[in-house]
Amino acid sequence: MGEAMERVRLMDAGWSSDLVHELLDGGPPAPGAGQLLIEVGACGVCFRDLIDRSGRFPFLQTPITPGHEVAGRVIALGSGVEGWAIGDQVATMHRDSCGQCPQCRSGQTSLCVGAAWVFGLMADGGYASHVLAPQNSVYRLPGSMSAVEGAILHCTFGTAFRGLHHFGEIGPGDRVLVVGANGGVGAAAVQLACRLGAEVVGVVREGARAAFVEAQGASRVVVDAEGGRFHKLLGAWQADVVLDCVGPPTFNAALRSARMGGGVVVIGNVVEDKASLNLGYLVVNGLHVVGSSGATAEDMAGVLALHARSPLSIPRHSILPLSQADAAQRQLQAGGVEGRIVLVPQGRGAAS
Repeated sequence: MGEAMERVRLMDAGWSSDLVHELLDGGPPAPGAGQLLIEVGACGVCFRDLIDRSGRFPFLQTPITPGHEVAGRVIALGSGVEGWAIGDQVATMHRDSCGQCPQCRSGQTSLCVGAAWVFGLMADGGYASHVLAPQNSVYRLPGSMSAVEGAILHCTFGTAFRGLHHFGEIGPGDRVLVVGANGGVGAAAVQLACRLGAEVVGVVREGARAAFVEAQGASRVVVDAEGGRFHKLLGAWQADVVLDCVGPPTFNAALRSARMGGGVVVIGNVVEDKASLNLGYLVVNGLHVVGSSGATAEDMAGVLALHARSPLSIPRHSILPLSQADAAQRQLQAGGVEGRIVLVPQGRGAAS
């Protein structure tokens, strides 16, 4: 294909290792059977990228190109590809799906047990100018949406939508508490919950983030500097559904913020510590706890339908060249990021 390929590689897991930026004269690889070659327009920097880099997933393959939030244009098709054409604007989901296992047959493709193309973990991801993707690991983007917006959409709005709509089953009049409401998924959850008709309260650790969360639509923002006592700051208000985007540090408070018979949907897991669970409290209050990650193509159709009716604000913290991937990850690790940091390969504008 003649052109040089730009990519960033994680050679060995661990924060002592840098991300290595490379320019390869050999150009991008040719797609295999059932694969698409995507010219990357943008790739989001997600907290999961930091988990990948730290080596917390034992099945991480190194060396590897990080990144699972990719949007771009199909430029080549492998044999046997159906339903896609050169020029299509697409974005990646976290992984592919086999289409044959019980989960896939029931429509729960994000829980597939028969496929293992996981971007940034088991297969090279989107910190690159080009990425290979199985044909069932992408979904179609509207032609009017920029690559920067499209890159952010699945992992933030898609993940939040699946947690709120599929597992939380929220609707008009429900009360929703979003913990970690200033992050990428949290900010998306606030917007989506409002569009689904819920009353939304956000939880942040720094008062400086409150205005940002209010701008997403939250009717109230609780500032909990300690990160684990916001249930005591809510007063008599309790949630039908709590969406916890943080994990062990906030799980106990999230559980105690739910009304009797309510539930907690856990999306975040930002530290290695394990959360303790008072089973008696769970039983007496009739609470349900469910884990949720990723989103299916059907979920993304739901997000895009909401966006078409009432355009979502897709918050991004900054747009950086791909060569600054290491700095982007370190900035995210330091905290205080509002929305997503997005990486753009060289020669591709932010609006591409």
